[in-house]
Amino acid sequence: MIHSPPAFHVEPGGVLRGNLRVPGDKSISHRAIMLGALADGVTHISGFLEGEDSLATLAAFRRMGVDIQGPEAGRVVVNGVGVDGLKAPDGPLYVGNSGTSMRLLAGLLAGAGLEATLTGDASLSVRPMKRVLTPLFAMGARIEPSPEGTAPLHIRPGGALTGIHYDMPVASAQVKSALLLAGLWARGETCVTEPAPTRDHTERMLAGFGYEVRQEPSRRCLRGGGRLRACPVEVPGDISSAAFFMVGAAIAPGSDVTIRHVGLNPTRLGVINILRAMGADIETTETRLVGGEPVGEVRVRYRPLQGIAIPVDQVPLAIDEFPALFIAAACARGITRLSGAAELRVKESDRIQVMADGLAVLGIAAETTPDGLIIEGGEPGGGTVDSHGDHRIAMAFAMAALGAREAITVRDVANVATSFPGFVGLAAGAGLAIAEAS
Repeated sequence: MIHSPPAFHVEPGGVLRGNLRVPGDKSISHRAIMLGALADGVTHISGFLEGEDSLATLAAFRRMGVDIQGPEAGRVVVNGVGVDGLKAPDGPLYVGNSGTSMRLLAGLLAGAGLEATLTGDASLSVRPMKRVLTPLFAMGARIEPSPEGTAPLHIRPGGALTGIHYDMPVASAQVKSALLLAGLWARGETCVTEPAPTRDHTERMLAGFGYEVRQEPSRRCLRGGGRLRACPVEVPGDISSAAFFMVGAAIAPGSDVTIRHVGLNPTRLGVINILRAMGADIETTETRLVGGEPVGEVRVRYRPLQGIAIPVDQVPLAIDEFPALFIAAACARGITRLSGAAELRVKESDRIQVMADGLAVLGIAAETTPDGLIIEGGEPGGGTVDSHGDHRIAMAFAMAALGAREAITVRDVANVATSFPGFVGLAAGAGLAIAEAS
């Protein structure tokens, strides 16, 4: 018997209310496993995201000989093997839908000089890898991608890598992180210059593990040959997951939501900055440092939104949150214009085209450009939207029902579990009339 992929069915209207806590930050969860495995000593992680992407990273390091206990209620214990203690896996490392796992592991494994093959699911296997492979090749890495420059990636051992000074043509935290991780083993200094700020979780966490990273306004440098010391890691709530509830509260009259223990890293605040520029009533409070990461609460109350030209300097700071932000634009008065976001076309889906197609189903005019989208706001209707297996698009269109006239069905939502296990229960508890269907 053939089963159709799961779907969301969401009734229109509703109000979001309550105090919520979203799952742990995916980016930090990945890096905590990686650096904990490479450290000397035992790393205790709390708040770990038990989603498919970060579990794929955890499984990969188990395959490389790292003793990892958990996860259990977000707690993980990593018994580090040191920078020279990883073992070559006995078969391919499958990382599912996780681009972060594949790109960061490409740098880490090339640096460590291990033989391994990185594979992923159908979606990840068509995502471009050239932008991370090109600088790794310049460091001396031996990596064989498919003829199309995609996964699987066959990593071959060779001599020690050589540090390089690399100017990234496009801002990418994954590329930056892959090169810094490769640089842990490289001869000399590895420096990465970024054209715009990107999330800096790798640099912060390396410092927390006692590894010196020289940080300049647009450049990050480290020298190979050092050691990492185990330390506790507390993973805050993921602002990318919180973004769906921020947008939901911003578009649904009467809404008042507080999201607790959210990561408020300055390199991730684009979604808040953009929503505020659109007129959203957003308050951040109780900011404190947890393991080097700013953490606090975000309160969002409904207020009518206005379309804007999204500042280009905010694009790298909100790159994963644009599916949700496009829903805010669809419910705002006037026109919202986004440019400088060509990166969105090579995510889990072509997020520019897939979002435009879905908005058209709901009766919202959305004109695509090579690097962005122009959305004429209004009141969305209803209909059936195809998420193309993209977790963030699935959750964004679910939240769109809060501002819609009619019910919305979102197809192909299984991959929501990659980043937000428990999304349906949390959203329903907050007031979204959502149900899973097949």
